[in-house]
Amino acid sequence: MKLQDTGLTFEDIKGKVNKYMIETYERFDFLADHAKGVYMYDENNTPYLDFYAGIAVNAVGNCNEKVVKAVQDQAATLMQTFNYPYTVPQALLAEKICTAIGMDKIFYQNSGTEANEAMIKMARKYGVEKYGPEKYHIVTARESFHGRTFGAMSATGQPDNACQIGFGPMTEGFSYALFNDLEAFKAACTENTIGIMVEPVQGEGGVHPATQEFLQGLREFCDEKGILLLLDEVQSGWGRTGALMSYMNYGIKPDIVSMAKAMGGGMPIGAICATEEVSKAFTMGSHGTTFGGHPVCCAASLAAVTEIIDRDLPGNAKKVGAYFIDKLSKLPHVKEARGQGLFVGVEFDGTINAVDVKHGCFDRKLLITAIGKDVIRMVPPLIITEEDVDKAVAIIADTIDSLSK
Repeated sequence: MKLQDTGLTFEDIKGKVNKYMIETYERFDFLADHAKGVYMYDENNTPYLDFYAGIAVNAVGNCNEKVVKAVQDQAATLMQTFNYPYTVPQALLAEKICTAIGMDKIFYQNSGTEANEAMIKMARKYGVEKYGPEKYHIVTARESFHGRTFGAMSATGQPDNACQIGFGPMTEGFSYALFNDLEAFKAACTENTIGIMVEPVQGEGGVHPATQEFLQGLREFCDEKGILLLLDEVQSGWGRTGALMSYMNYGIKPDIVSMAKAMGGGMPIGAICATEEVSKAFTMGSHGTTFGGHPVCCAASLAAVTEIIDRDLPGNAKKVGAYFIDKLSKLPHVKEARGQGLFVGVEFDGTINAVDVKHGCFDRKLLITAIGKDVIRMVPPLIITEEDVDKAVAIIADTIDSLSK
């Protein structure tokens, strides 16, 4: 639906949002009217270079032709069904994903936070049933972010974050340790710890990749202690970091991994994948979902995942991401440019504000976001080229220059 089809103006749309919607977002003064590839367009057809990609969602490009066709075909065939019948999209996607990332079983959800909620539930149920009623403790990382449902929110290691303030006590059973500090994680574990849950790349925490020593060490420690390694790859998964899943960059495999965002090619879908043994914790009636595994979303996901694999978009992310980080690191007032693949963060030296950079880039028709006052984050479509990077870097450089005067 485009604005021109409604007979309304942009101001009319803003008025309806202000009157009827509960707002928890800082809106750009911008109408996202239509999109294609790496660009989003307003109602006047003005292009915005989209290096936020719906928060790492549109990995294969916005309105990717194969994803669009899959959605249209499936919507005209079977829009939705409860999860008692078998459906073709669910089955084909399950095989594709499990085979591609080396996991045994998959359970579909609707979003990243639901996927993390399912991962927490599976780990706790596995621990309680195998070891006893107190074996449900999970250690997560400080500055992590795992979602906004109560379990995922409680796993998030940011007690001062607005996502936790004002909601009463968090769900018990979580402790936090310093990210990339293996000894701190070991010390945080108790005799009742069943899981260690981390993001391979902390996104909301400032775009910090795990070190090889840390993630490899966690895997070895978990194996030694009979603890499950739970990896949150909601944002880092499906090509973002230069491999299909970020854990593949480290030569390890989790017991459970969550995913969403890029998995759907723009449609809402999430999932967890688990080993055969751990997956047995979910028995009849123990977990469920009305819309998880939705035929249209699974068809879109199958098209998106196939595009990611067949076009080697992880390889492009690795190559173009390295080029991007190198260019960014040479800009003035940049303390550090870091990331993994096309999961990119820039930390400034304290002389300019990241939020001001975000807004300055928006004024120059580049979409990025800020994490606090010092870091900007970019998670562009994995189809971007070095030429797209050059355009983005030029806009960021011009913004920094204007803020430095």
